[in-house]
Amino acid sequence: MDRCLEMHIVVVGLSHKTAPVEIREKLAVPESRMGEALTRLCSYQGVREGIVLSTCNRVEVYAVVDEIEAGYGRIQEFLADAHMSLSSEQLTPHLYWHQGDRAISHLFRVASSLDSMIVGESQILGQIKDAFEAALTHKATGIILNKVVKKAISVAKRVRTETKIAEMAVSVSYAAVELAKKIFSDLSEKTVLLVGAGEMAKLAARHFIASGVRHVRVTTRNPQHGLELADRFGGTAVPFEQFREDMASADIVLVSTGAAHYLVSEDDVQRSVKQRMNRPMFLIDISVPRNIDPAVRHVDNAFLFDIDDLKARVEQNRGGRLQEAEKAERMVVDEVGIVRQWLQSLEVTPTIMALRTRADDIKRAEVEKTLGRLANLSASERELVEAMASSIVNKLIHNTMVTLKAEVNSSEGAAFVEAARRFFSLGDPAVSNVNGSTSSASEAGHLVQKDIQDIEETIPRAGSKTPDH
Repeated sequence: MDRCLEMHIVVVGLSHKTAPVEIREKLAVPESRMGEALTRLCSYQGVREGIVLSTCNRVEVYAVVDEIEAGYGRIQEFLADAHMSLSSEQLTPHLYWHQGDRAISHLFRVASSLDSMIVGESQILGQIKDAFEAALTHKATGIILNKVVKKAISVAKRVRTETKIAEMAVSVSYAAVELAKKIFSDLSEKTVLLVGAGEMAKLAARHFIASGVRHVRVTTRNPQHGLELADRFGGTAVPFEQFREDMASADIVLVSTGAAHYLVSEDDVQRSVKQRMNRPMFLIDISVPRNIDPAVRHVDNAFLFDIDDLKARVEQNRGGRLQEAEKAERMVVDEVGIVRQWLQSLEVTPTIMALRTRADDIKRAEVEKTLGRLANLSASERELVEAMASSIVNKLIHNTMVTLKAEVNSSEGAAFVEAARRFFSLGDPAVSNVNGSTSSASEAGHLVQKDIQDIEETIPRAGSKTPDH
């Protein structure tokens, strides 16, 4: 980051890519302890701002620190202290460190689900909002992280709006729901018949319910198990011996049992479709071996998909998501550049304001001294003297201010700022504290303080608590 502010954005953490679950779970910070953790993090010397993101698949600390290496060390110490039985030697091999643009890019990628176990999942953005709200509540963030995290949320929303990264199912269970939506555009009044209690079938049932299905019927060979499942899904249990007769009432039939033979024949489906007055019927067979006779595909208005069909759909979608992810990666690069410019502007703004203040102070002192010796001047003549002094001062500092503004985003921007401060004896600019205030350069802080207020007023309340994937 910039040289004058002498602060750096860093991230230290681990994820499903670098650490097994037995390590991740030790570092996890529950919601009840988040306030304590943030207070402890910001108590370390040199840690100016901090946010802790803790999900089942990652634990990360985003911070603004005075010195990079020292900051890394203190955050690592903070993480190790989260679980006293975990030594730094055990922890270090699983950690990753990023600073500056790479840290910002990492946050943007995490928020946009580009770093998730399942690219395009939606839960992580809600979890970042939760982490951010906690940091705001406990006053652990300031000017810099408030701006950067707000931008990360904006980037994630842009990715979801401008790409199709979240529109294509990448799990077998959800692929079934996606295909059902193509047959029945609206699932709200549809009935699902669940035959069997395989894990994928139960997961698919949950996806159907989440997509609006209100009526669930369940049948298993074990009546008690069927009743328990029906109760779990808010549905109705059907005796196993009667499910074929019951199929006519179902728009979607999902079969997942351990049977070694076909449970549903072509005749069964033909009869059900006839009873339904030829209304479409969607059948999903995720059993291995298959439980629905493939001949069902020949029945008009019956649509059968087996496990291979669903897997093919998933692979197709996964490839599509990766293509959309490439678009998202380009967006991230662009947005990181915007934040970089803003960070660089934090350096030049107090310098320009300090230059203006110093020039005005010198002008005022000299004008007062001169006018004190020219007591016989009229009011209009005194105004002319003041105007002439202002004009001279403005012309003297004009080129310097224009150059600073023009070069702030260049590779030499920091050097120009440092030179200006030396030439005009402006001293050192103040830095922001963890609460987002400033010391001597309060004006610079005022320029970005509105961003903090905007965040606190408009950030959505905590969303899904589902762990990121």
